[in-house]
Amino acid sequence: MSQPTYREIATNGLWKQNTGVVQLLGMCPLLAISTSVVNALSLGLATALVMAASNGVISLIRNLVPKEIRIAVFILIIAALVTAIQLALNAFVHPLYLVLGIFIPLITTNCIVLARTEAFASKNRFLPSIADGFMMGLGLTLVLVVLGGMREFIGKGTLLSGIDLVFGAAANHWVLHVLPDYKGFLLAVLPPGAFFALGLLIAGKNWLDQRAAKTQITIPIAMAPHA
Repeated sequence: MSQPTYREIATNGLWKQNTGVVQLLGMCPLLAISTSVVNALSLGLATALVMAASNGVISLIRNLVPKEIRIAVFILIIAALVTAIQLALNAFVHPLYLVLGIFIPLITTNCIVLARTEAFASKNRFLPSIADGFMMGLGLTLVLVVLGGMREFIGKGTLLSGIDLVFGAAANHWVLHVLPDYKGFLLAVLPPGAFFALGLLIAGKNWLDQRAAKTQITIPIAMAPHA
């Protein structure tokens, strides 16, 4: 079986097989934590780091683990990495850790992480496996950030709200009050708003894919010699 190129890995993770708007995996954290850009980016990066590290570790030991217990071993490795991330967040950015709450340990049971270890890392070399995990996680992070930005902007009229949770009170002036006198739109930051926003993102991606496909068809027809 031929090894995928790094370009293919990046394209699949960021666009063709994006976990948020194509595979539709990990919907619970995607919809629940994307109320702001800061929350979305924080959870997305944590997930990307876990995916990259778990893919790398599992790629190294893939030939040593019996097939009968591979899923249990994979979950154990993922849980250990998630625990390390959780302890680091608790130690260094405790306010953000409190906001993210249960969604940090839930990375362990996120089907995205286990799916990539089983589908890719258990069959490929070390470096491509790390790249695949990180790119899949980065694709999810991009969807989370866009979703969080849409909901925060429509719901509060701001961007980067809660940045002080990461950098302290001195970062309060970094918040962008795009609409200073905006009264807010509560639906956007409630669960139904998450479904509406995600639906728009999926529709937008499908439209872009269809437009690109039509362009690829039109160009060869235009270049064909006329009888």
